[in-house]
Parts: sequence; C-alpha cells; structure tokens
Amino acid sequence: MSESNILDRICIVLVEPQSPGNVGMVCRAMKNMGLRHLRLVKGCRTDQSDARRFAVAARDLLDEAVRFESLGDALADIEISVATTRRMGKYRQETMEPPEMVAKLRERMGDSRVALVFGREDNGLSTDELALCRWQATIPTSDEYGSLNLAQAVLIFSYEVSRGLVPGVSAPEREMAASGELEILYQHMEKTLYEIGFLDVANPAHLMRTLRRIFARAELDTREVSVLRGMMSQMDWAMDASKRREQP
Repeated sequence: MSESNILDRICIVLVEPQSPGNVGMVCRAMKNMGLRHLRLVKGCRTDQSDARRFAVAARDLLDEAVRFESLGDALADIEISVATTRRMGKYRQETMEPPEMVAKLRERMGDSRVALVFGREDNGLSTDELALCRWQATIPTSDEYGSLNLAQAVLIFSYEVSRGLVPGVSAPEREMAASGELEILYQHMEKTLYEIGFLDVANPAHLMRTLRRIFARAELDTREVSVLRGMMSQMDWAMDASKRREQP
C-alpha cells in the first residue's frame, strides 16, 4: 500500500471555522503534508479573497472542500474520528499526543477512513461534539500560553500523520464500524435505556457520554454493533410484552 493511498483516506474536518484566512492556511498546511480532503461543518464563507490568498498554491483543496450541516453528517462514513482538544476535563480524558495517535493508527487503521476534527478558533469543540468522535488528541503546549492558531494545529497533526503512516501499515483483524452506524446504535440505546428508567430523566446525556466513551474504547465492528442493537430490540420487546400483560 503506497503512502499516497493511505493519506487519501485521511480528511481534515473543521467545525464552524470563523476566519476565511485560517481556512486558506489550513489548505496550505494540508497540501504541504500530502493531505487533500477537507470537510467543513458550517462556518465562514471560503470564496472570499482572504481564504484564496492564504491558500496560495492549495486553492484546489479549498475549491474541493465539502460542506456539511452537522459534525455527525461529516463523520457518517468515517470509521476512525479523532477530536482535537486543548482543554482537559470530565469528558476530555484518555487524550493522546500526536505521535501516540499515529502509532495507534498504524495498528488499527487498515482500510479505514480517518477524520482529524478541529473546533472553532475561539472555543474549540463542545463536549457533545467530542462525544461523536472515537479518540481524542492534544498538542502539549506551554502552560503560560497554550493556544495554537487553527492552521498551526492542523499542520502539526498533518506532519505527524504524513511522517508516521508509511507503507507497510498492517491490516487489523477486523474493520471498525463507521460513525453513522454507531450514532444509530447510540440513539437506539438512549431511547431504550430512557424507557426502562436507567437514564436520569433530567440529564440523560450525562450517562450517555460515559457509555459512548466505553464503546469508543471497545472499537466496535459492524457485527458487534448489530449484536448490541439486537440486544436493545429484545429489551424493547420485553418491555412492551410486560406492558401488555399488565393491561386489564
């Protein structure tokens, strides 16, 4: 497998970018490192002069960028999604540095598609957006001033990926389920667990975020997703049967 084929299966996702110039610089950083696929979730216009001026010779990437209405839509066909974050917290744990992320990709990537997800320039990704991604990664920076420009962050991750994912990546024993499949599972799971009283009515998302992290670590494949959905369906059936028996 050639390095170009590997990099063709990696995309950069920008969530609601605010500066056309930053998007242009992201395109330049991507092309410097051999990445070509950019996905934009809403955000600023990119047909303005700043975007094209800062893209320099990477205007073709800017022109070919694909827009989506939500991060879930942007990740629907992606098996491995990596949320980039600078902030730490309750739902921002198990966070890898770029070299560690690349090493894990070498082990698990196989034929999977990969998305590196970057948040807004001013406040990054929300907790709910992080929950849509399998892995989390961060760039260690100075405690005195840790904020990186969006294009700088993309350049560092792109460099690590292009340097570390070389020919000879071993195929995994199984292929991970795409994000779209997982979201259907999580929606089914949330509905069923809510119905049986397992989730807190006032804040069901709190426990669902924990369950998402558990299943993200498990790296479910398509068959395992089907098994879990079957289990949820059986719980739904049992609950309906119980209600029917209770009816006079």
